[in-house]
Amino acid sequence: MLAALIIGGIILALVVIAIVLYNNLVTLRNRVGNAWDQVDVQLQRRLDLIPNLVETVKGYTAHERGALAEVTAARTSVMEASTPEAKMAADNALTGTLKSLFAVAEAYPDLKASANYQQLQSQLAETEDKISYMRQSYNDTVMRYNTAIQTFPGLLFSGIFKPFEGYDAAPAASQAPSVSF
Repeated sequence: MLAALIIGGIILALVVIAIVLYNNLVTLRNRVGNAWDQVDVQLQRRLDLIPNLVETVKGYTAHERGALAEVTAARTSVMEASTPEAKMAADNALTGTLKSLFAVAEAYPDLKASANYQQLQSQLAETEDKISYMRQSYNDTVMRYNTAIQTFPGLLFSGIFKPFEGYDAAPAASQAPSVSF
């Protein structure tokens, strides 16, 4: 009788531990999803600002169609990306084209002095800061989740919980954009 109670207690304790561990992993996985959603919100904010910026630049730089077309194409790629990984890659390309667009704008003093351009550039810079922060938050959350499923006892649920990819900087992020006139 006493042995049955002890065995029952051990089984109950193991079941409770498994439930707590499983619930913790689900919570971490949901936090990763939420962190990605926050990145996505900021990416959408940037996508919403870009057409206004392109139109403003277009009015001052009639012969810089190449840079404007690249920004528009990169924006479309981000909008059409269906997975977080594809959106990350497309976003990195968009970041590079925006750098080129700002470099082009440097050559046009009238454009740089335009209040509309300054406001759009300021909003875009603020959004870039938020995106950077959200990327960092996403990567931190992914790291906590991946660590939890790759270490014991979370490893016991590795068949159920798959690791997430972090948000890497674009390979060309360390290089300045090249612009020729």
